[in-house]
Amino acid sequence: MPAQTHGDAGHQPEEAAPTVAVTGSAVVDRDLGEILGAALPWDQLAGKTVLVSGAAGMIPAYAVYTLLALNEAHGAGITVLGLVRNLAKAETVFAALRDRDDFRLVEGDVQEEIPVSEPVDLVIHGASPARPALHAGSPVDTIRANVQGAFGLLDLCVRTGARFVLMSSAEVYGQRADDGSLVSESDYGAVDILNPRACYTEGKRAAETIAVSYHAQYGVPITIARFGHIYGPGMALDDGRVQADFTADVIAGRDITLNSDGSARRTYTYLGDAIAGMFTALLVGENTAYNISDRDGFISIRDLAEAFTAARPQSGLRVRFRDDVDVSQYNPVKGQGLDDARLRALGWAPHVGLRSGIDRTIAWHEERRA
Repeated sequence: MPAQTHGDAGHQPEEAAPTVAVTGSAVVDRDLGEILGAALPWDQLAGKTVLVSGAAGMIPAYAVYTLLALNEAHGAGITVLGLVRNLAKAETVFAALRDRDDFRLVEGDVQEEIPVSEPVDLVIHGASPARPALHAGSPVDTIRANVQGAFGLLDLCVRTGARFVLMSSAEVYGQRADDGSLVSESDYGAVDILNPRACYTEGKRAAETIAVSYHAQYGVPITIARFGHIYGPGMALDDGRVQADFTADVIAGRDITLNSDGSARRTYTYLGDAIAGMFTALLVGENTAYNISDRDGFISIRDLAEAFTAARPQSGLRVRFRDDVDVSQYNPVKGQGLDDARLRALGWAPHVGLRSGIDRTIAWHEERRA
């Protein structure tokens, strides 16, 4: 069954929203307009030089786009340096930005010396192997990128007087009881440190400790953004996480088949809302760490799959279960998500939400196939 286009019958488009012409994608540029609509002191970033590591990744790329959107909408005069390991791949991701004077790609690996000699005012550290397959197949590279990357970029902050933002992860909370609770910023669980899969969890934990150590010893201002399960434009269909798998199924016109009863619950947050949350924590937050998550997206994998099929009802897709899965024991309460109370106390609230976020995620892929 061929993929449906965003404007096909059966799909109700959202109301018009402001856009900022940066990427050439109607979906992404609309997101940027909404992010910049947040009542934040964006002027704090005016005239700054910002280094974004791992810039070609899904979440860091949106940070790049947001900074450039500030230049477009407000003449902010921000210079953005995108540190990337694979220059050719990054040039493809940022093809629409190649002629900009306010953005430059820098090729380098955070596991090695950071190839930046010019002064920077803000470092946003997003370089980290994020795909689960990489954690299993390259655990040394995974932990080294997180640990050595933090040391190298924080040394750069010491030299230049820059502020440091760490894109961390909900993984730092470790293993906790799947009791349907929401995890606050101080609720830590256990980690099996002898399991190589801990390379990502322990790498993120270490990066956070390294950051607070540099703050204590050298006075580097830091903000730690702990992202939950994020989805949105830029998410590769072969990423390996369920939100990517479900998007791939809808795009291909396939029924979604679950390999479990789908009872595990997590907080799923749209990328635009997550980036707005990170900048809220950066610009007005007083705490060190913030969960970047939308508690309204705290649902089961099963319900998430249903939401994806419902996003394109004209395709007639269904949620199925593998033949050997026992769905009779389905528990809609099991699981845990991130508590967003600390972030909401700063005035942040999700603008897009789950249903619209899923629609925009699919629409971005449809846009690219058109």
